[in-house]
Amino acid sequence: MTLSVPTARPDADLVIGSRGSALALWQAEWVKAQLERAVPTRRVAIQIIKTTGDAILDAPLSKIGGKGVFTKEIEEALLAGVVDLAVHSLKDLPTRLPDGLKLGCVTQREDVRDALVARDGIRSLDELPPRAIIGTSSLRRQAQLLARRPDLQLADLRGNVGTRLQRVDEGRYDAIILAAAGLSRLGFEARIAQRIPTDIMLPAVGQGALGIEIREGDSTTQAAIEVLAHHRTWHACEAERAFLHGLGGGCQVPIAAHAVVDDEGRLRLRGLVARVDGTRLVQDELTGDARFAEDIGRELAERVLAQGAAELLAELHT
Repeated sequence: MTLSVPTARPDADLVIGSRGSALALWQAEWVKAQLERAVPTRRVAIQIIKTTGDAILDAPLSKIGGKGVFTKEIEEALLAGVVDLAVHSLKDLPTRLPDGLKLGCVTQREDVRDALVARDGIRSLDELPPRAIIGTSSLRRQAQLLARRPDLQLADLRGNVGTRLQRVDEGRYDAIILAAAGLSRLGFEARIAQRIPTDIMLPAVGQGALGIEIREGDSTTQAAIEVLAHHRTWHACEAERAFLHGLGGGCQVPIAAHAVVDDEGRLRLRGLVARVDGTRLVQDELTGDARFAEDIGRELAERVLAQGAAELLAELHT
């Protein structure tokens, strides 16, 4: 599928490229407000760009190309100069960016956890009835759910947040799993039955943070977005993304990671690689100086590969 990328640049000092979903627009509007607040005379516009991932809604995400399907057209507009920055849920941004683009900054992270949204007063994963039908498009979530509850029936779930919630209300699923941060940003906190602890379900790499992608060498935009930067979150996500990169994975692979930086600048990174059916999880953790976040991520990737993750990843590619 080929989608047309806008060629006309809006008349503004800075132009933000964004998908058109409610969550993507919330994120873009939030960034716009921060940039305008920092410099009240600055004119900031949002250019909505439809991506391949938005256009294909009838196939599992793992079958249509992974994370890049939500970024490709926006990145083309960025490289063409039609937009100056792209706002992404960082978990959707691949670790390998196109030549000429870079991750300019990362915003302060919100709740990193996954959230259970369920029917009939169910308040936790453990309260789900036997063989309950759970909607999720994430192999990472699927593997960790089945590791804890192998009786559950997993069904693919696509569409925007409102559509997904509606499908629970209609009884198509007993429950669904979504990112807690996205639900909170859209005002759906009351729908959260359980914020699933990270010792039960490790989140996606970068979950809860926004990544601001810009052109390499664009010092003007880099200076403008510094108001958005949160350096503790940057180090945490840098370690997680290095872990993912070291494994060569994307959202077609059940990989999870979560890093936390304490007040003393120590970084703790936990990482996981799973078999899709949840019958095997390989996980480990590593602690070190946050200044060496990438090194920590790479080392943890090497450790889990040696402990059996290489075998699991090979299974997924055969």
